[in-house]
Amino acid sequence: MTHLSAERDAILDTALHLALHRGWHGFSLRELAEVRELSLADLSRHFRSRDDLAEALFDRADDALLSLPLDPQEPMHERLLTGIMVWLDYLAPYRNQVKEMLGYKLEPGHCHLQAHGITRISRTVQWLLESADWQASGLRRSAGEVALTGIYLTAVASFMVDASDNLNTTRTLVHGLLTRSGRLLQ
Repeated sequence: MTHLSAERDAILDTALHLALHRGWHGFSLRELAEVRELSLADLSRHFRSRDDLAEALFDRADDALLSLPLDPQEPMHERLLTGIMVWLDYLAPYRNQVKEMLGYKLEPGHCHLQAHGITRISRTVQWLLESADWQASGLRRSAGEVALTGIYLTAVASFMVDASDNLNTTRTLVHGLLTRSGRLLQ
């Protein structure tokens, strides 16, 4: 790990720590810089906005997903379920912060963040398909991506309110949706 990526990780960890105690909007970027003993200019070299911090957390969840070993003997719907749940499990300790991050992105005046959110969703769905080694093309691939995007968004929505142990409610919901997707995601 380079010094810059180590510093970037430390900044994100500090932001998550501050948010844990005061909420995602309970601290300023100036305060984050001061806690890390950085100037605002130094902070901006790593994160240009609060939204960049949120995206870095989602990148970490993507990294957890991409670190999964592939079991080619496992059925495709199980591989996809595992990928979705690893992604959500990574975010579980930060659920309240994630709710605030997504709430901020969905505010009516934040069209620019919503547009960026669409590319975030697409990127994570593509990583889910790659990590599961899903081989499809043409209309089948397009239809499968649409179906998986809907399942992924349903999983995220369930995750936000799931009070069950180990996200079992979300896991059961996603398992059912993937199983019902049948041949579409085979």
